[in-house]
Amino acid sequence: MKKYRDDFPIFSKISSLIYLDSASTSQKPQCVIDSVSNFYTTYNSNIHRGLYKIAEMATLEVEKARIKISTFINASSPDEIIFTHGTTEGINIIMNGLKKFISEGSAILLTEMEHNSNLVPWQKIAKEKKAKLYYWAIDKNGQLCDEIKDEYNNIVFTSLLDIPLLSIVALCHVSNVLGTIVDIKKIASLLTEKYGDKNKPFIIVDAAQSAPHFSINVQDMGCDFLVFSGHKMMSPTGIGILFGKKKILKEIDPLIYGSQMIREVSKNLTTFTESPQKFESGTLPIEAIIGLSSAIDYLNRIGIKNVRMHEIELTEYAMIKMNKIEGLTIYGPLKSNDRSGAISFSLENIHPHDIAQILGDMNICIRAGHHCAQILHSVLGIQASARVSFYIYNDRDDVDLFISGIKKVKSIFKK
Repeated sequence: MKKYRDDFPIFSKISSLIYLDSASTSQKPQCVIDSVSNFYTTYNSNIHRGLYKIAEMATLEVEKARIKISTFINASSPDEIIFTHGTTEGINIIMNGLKKFISEGSAILLTEMEHNSNLVPWQKIAKEKKAKLYYWAIDKNGQLCDEIKDEYNNIVFTSLLDIPLLSIVALCHVSNVLGTIVDIKKIASLLTEKYGDKNKPFIIVDAAQSAPHFSINVQDMGCDFLVFSGHKMMSPTGIGILFGKKKILKEIDPLIYGSQMIREVSKNLTTFTESPQKFESGTLPIEAIIGLSSAIDYLNRIGIKNVRMHEIELTEYAMIKMNKIEGLTIYGPLKSNDRSGAISFSLENIHPHDIAQILGDMNICIRAGHHCAQILHSVLGIQASARVSFYIYNDRDDVDLFISGIKKVKSIFKK
């Protein structure tokens, strides 16, 4: 995969850069940068409005992107693809739309691994609706186990199938801390077997950490909604995708009201367009959509399966090296096949922020903190962790330099 590194201009501008923070945001290839620049320099205009050539070009490119993204995740129709400003907004749209299906005493199930973006909205609606909020526990290897806990950390069920009045199941596809890959298809099958396809709880998937790294098939997966962000998969910031089953999108209300989602307005009545425009009020981030479209083209040229194989190999190589360092603890699954290319770790008696600072001085970019997953860190019994995360522009040389950096951190704190 080394040949792809040259496609990212930041590495030629900063030749010493070792970027190991792609779980936070990815670097951008020249083709994506060029696509955004080309939009601004040759056909910059608003969409779905103008009857002149460049407006028609912009509209066409945005709708081509919608079709491309639909194919990328195997949605049944482009109308199931809604442009948002990111994963967080997508989850809030879903939460707002589904609140009418949540009643007092009904249950919402999350996992202990959730990013705050897929936790705080459900926590809010549970309090508002007086619903029960439960957390699917993890075992010592960062995998989901048989324990379902309440908000006070009491084990209340030993299977998700035992939870009464279960309305919502909201899960990360991949943990941004542990790298754990959750088997969404298996969970959806269990719920369908118990409740039937029409009566099963709504299944919402946070795919922010999976969509950039391996193939997603929403129809095979069996989820009702799936969200991800473009900036983690080489597109500009400010663009996200919300997939929702068409029949459900027809039934739920939008989060934001205003222009572009209106069919007709009178002084006392407004009617709305159909999905996806119903959920896309205001002016969309057109240049970011075009950038995401280019990023998907780039990923398709490489082959998403090749991306996954590369990351498995690199993750395994890194974990072997890391496990040889005395006092270093890796969190999450032990096998590289069971996890993404994100590895969180700690060094005995050294704060993660100190690790990140020293490595940062060496131009080795990693993450430190709770990674917007405080509940998970509480479960792990730590306040913070350090995290490395890989993408297509990383190689074994990056890992070797990171390992050398960790050894330097240890030597500094021995003095």
